[in-house]
Amino acid sequence: MDQIKIGALLRDLRKEHNLTQEEIAAKFGVSQRSVSRWENGNTMPDISILIELADFYNVDLREILNGERKAVNMDADMKETLVMVADYTREEKKKLAKSLIAKICVCAVAFIILGIIILFDLGGSGWWRRTAEFCFIIGATYEVCNLFEFLQLTGKISKKSEGKVIAVIIVIFIAMNLALAVADHFI
Repeated sequence: MDQIKIGALLRDLRKEHNLTQEEIAAKFGVSQRSVSRWENGNTMPDISILIELADFYNVDLREILNGERKAVNMDADMKETLVMVADYTREEKKKLAKSLIAKICVCAVAFIILGIIILFDLGGSGWWRRTAEFCFIIGATYEVCNLFEFLQLTGKISKKSEGKVIAVIIVIFIAMNLALAVADHFI
């Protein structure tokens, strides 16, 4: 127990109730000098008086014995916890952003390779070409989804924009299928 902290709390409680040391002394049947010694941390009140003080000031006895109010500690603890949660969240966002950037890069490379295969008809015709076209479309979808998730994570696009992005993806797929159909017709 820290008598100085307890005394400071007793002084703060008395002042919050706009009371003098003499009034507290009269209320609890002690001398004004005793109240002064309590508040300076030189002595401690009897346990029976501590219990009465806790009831009188409407605080928990543990708060007096700790020399601190729970609300102040809880606010400080809550703030510390929230700061830790914010730091953790920030670090997790950084990790997720790095992961998404890596996925976007890998998809872009695969997407480009498949596009070259399809464009220059390196896979021949038939089954291989259709597989390449299918992988190209799936890869493009995955690429756009990862990019969209990255933009949401970094706050550059809102979740409300999701419908618009999906509409754009559908239009891109239709355009790609038309381009592939036209390319098949002329090849």
